[in-house]
Amino acid sequence: MPQDRDKERDNDNDKHKDDKHKDKDKGENKDNHTDKRSRVPGCIRALPAGTVSSYGAIAKAAGWPGAARQVVRILRQVPGLPWHRVLGSGGAIKLLGENAAEQKFRLRMEGVTFRGARVDMKRHEYHFSKGKVLKKKRVRR
Repeated sequence: MPQDRDKERDNDNDKHKDDKHKDKDKGENKDNHTDKRSRVPGCIRALPAGTVSSYGAIAKAAGWPGAARQVVRILRQVPGLPWHRVLGSGGAIKLLGENAAEQKFRLRMEGVTFRGARVDMKRHEYHFSKGKVLKKKRVRR
């Protein structure tokens, strides 16, 4: 029976070796994740005054589609970003209370117009290109 225990230990050691390789893979994914996180503030800073973008569009421009919630987290963690230029989909202000009022005030001070409670995205949405940031799309009146 002691031989069976040794075999079990060897099998357990092999499993742990496999786990180490999995951790290595996670490390590579973590580096990729960190790279994406570092691109989000750059995309937000690229928004000129008078333009807006959605959380999802920022995530997609940073190469991280579907990560709108992570954009929100980064906005809360990184000081000095023009947070007021980032909105929910369709131009909705997702903040509550005084923060929502301040966001609307700041946007109006930059010349952003509203259609009801939402920003007029056709006029003010900033369009990103793949890899490079595009200039604001102009709407003819």
